[in-house]
Amino acid sequence: MKKKLIAGNWKMNGSLAANASLLQAVLDASHGMNCQAAVCVPAAYLAQVQALLAGQSLIALGSQDVSAQEAGAFTGEISAGMLKDFAVRYAIVGHSERRQYHAETDATVALKAQRALSAGITPIVCVGETLTERQAGQTEEVVKRQLAAVIHTNGHCISEIVVAYEPVWAIGTGLTATPEQAQEVHSVLRAQLKAASPQSDRISILYGGSMNAANARQLMAQADIDGGLIGGAALKSADFLAIMAAGSTSA
Repeated sequence: MKKKLIAGNWKMNGSLAANASLLQAVLDASHGMNCQAAVCVPAAYLAQVQALLAGQSLIALGSQDVSAQEAGAFTGEISAGMLKDFAVRYAIVGHSERRQYHAETDATVALKAQRALSAGITPIVCVGETLTERQAGQTEEVVKRQLAAVIHTNGHCISEIVVAYEPVWAIGTGLTATPEQAQEVHSVLRAQLKAASPQSDRISILYGGSMNAANARQLMAQADIDGGLIGGAALKSADFLAIMAAGSTSA
């Protein structure tokens, strides 16, 4: 059985002092945990966090985005090659905030995943429905469409991605899908990946809708939930450690 993956998404939070304090606390208390972990940090802090994580193998470095372009006149963009220079292991692509606030399409997300893979970086591909879409009974249609675009563009190496199901209505709202609701969607995604790749069992599917210290163990006990993409709780060392501990016992 593959180890659970606990990936923290710091979003637009942090400072040099706060980052150092947070990571030192996590590193000090995480020895012996039986999970994989990552922190996806603002681009401004990649160099700092790379240095803070040096010399250990439990927690990997991740970015919150990657450009769909390889290089060139794209002011403000960060290429996969640049991320690779900082030993970035994971890159979040298609987060609902990027889709909503930056008008990223399914095709753009698929191309970003392709750029990450070409640099040896594992894309964490986010899919998820809004509350309106869920209430209209469109959850399965939406997440399958979003994932299909990535499969179409990256089919030959789709087993190298990570998928994160993040119901948009449960991000930063305090609402969380029940374990049964989350498992239902994860099962749909698992079947879609299985149809696309004979090595689909290698793909981790994370739950990304307000997973926290209180609900992590129950969520990760579900058959097709392989870890979590953690937002607010990733900024508190005690909470992130509790989720890592839950992932270690669920592995």
